[in-house]
Amino acid sequence: MAADYYNVLGVARDADENAIKRAYRQLARKYHPDVATDKVAAESHFKEINEAYEVLSDAQKRANYDRFGHAGVNGGVGEGGFGPFGGGEGFGDIFDMFFGGARAGGGAQQRRNGPARGSDLRYDVEISLEEAYHGTTREITFRHLASCTTCRGNGAAPGTLIVPCDRCSGTGIQRQVRQTPLGQFVTQTTCSKCAGDGQIVQTPCSTCRGRGRIEQEKTLQVRIPAGVDDGSRIRITGSGEAGIRGGPDGDLYVYLSVAPHAVFRRDGLDVLLDVPVSFPQAALGGEITVRSLEGDIPLVLTAGTQSGSQYRLRGRGMPSVRGTARGDELVTVHVVVPTKLSKREREILEEYAREGGDQIEEKSFFDKVKDAFRAE
Repeated sequence: MAADYYNVLGVARDADENAIKRAYRQLARKYHPDVATDKVAAESHFKEINEAYEVLSDAQKRANYDRFGHAGVNGGVGEGGFGPFGGGEGFGDIFDMFFGGARAGGGAQQRRNGPARGSDLRYDVEISLEEAYHGTTREITFRHLASCTTCRGNGAAPGTLIVPCDRCSGTGIQRQVRQTPLGQFVTQTTCSKCAGDGQIVQTPCSTCRGRGRIEQEKTLQVRIPAGVDDGSRIRITGSGEAGIRGGPDGDLYVYLSVAPHAVFRRDGLDVLLDVPVSFPQAALGGEITVRSLEGDIPLVLTAGTQSGSQYRLRGRGMPSVRGTARGDELVTVHVVVPTKLSKREREILEEYAREGGDQIEEKSFFDKVKDAFRAE
């Protein structure tokens, strides 16, 4: 059984036109599907509210309803479906209350059949620290969308026409106008026939099937400059996806990762190296050979070098990508204590210990104070 229209709006049967209008506005604000939480229930109730208001706001329909009930108004809702307020006088003020006065469809949407830039692509390359130090060239192969050479990217078979879409008149969008008590709602969607292009290819290109682009494999030689670091990015302009409808091609971005090295660590432009030395080498000093990114080089240890001491080899680090600067190589010395000794080695060390070699040199308090004042 259909609900009583007066009960739907919550007004008395002798309510005047203004009371009915106020009641409708309050309910419309509460149950409009665009603002209600439970949209399914709100939509059903909103239709019922509109049906009641359409009848009770019209003097003739209200009189028939009062005399004959629902039968007197032929089922209530007219063909409009959402009440009598379309176009002119109505409830634009309620719409403004909900949406800040910006009505749907107020501005023309640009069609999509203009040139469009192709998408950018990413390619990841791992290099060694030596390659990052010297610079290198890598050959990469990847697949991308290239412009179809048969149709020159327009998607039409050679010699055939491209015509405006007859469904959207070349705009690429379809508009649906709906009159509601809250004003005129215009819904714009992408044209289902031309997919938003605004044009129809009468005879698609047999090579690309009308898409204007085909997937191809591409090979490039990528020059990697000396000094690049982990996470560096190289941009190759125009090597991404082909543009659409004559638009520019996208770019290819080559992201570099530097593989961990077996002995070196990198800190900015500096390279760090740990070197083990024997006790005699540390105690007596002398020349040792250490590795660098350019090969083996000599390093002179000072006598009495302590474990953890660091030597700086200037200019032996990484080059700068953006200039002539170059980092250093920082060599940290670690004195290695032997775990196994021959009989003769043990005898020598025991003799060394008897001569006082097992005493740890430690400065007195006054020596430390002197050093502190000397540093100032």
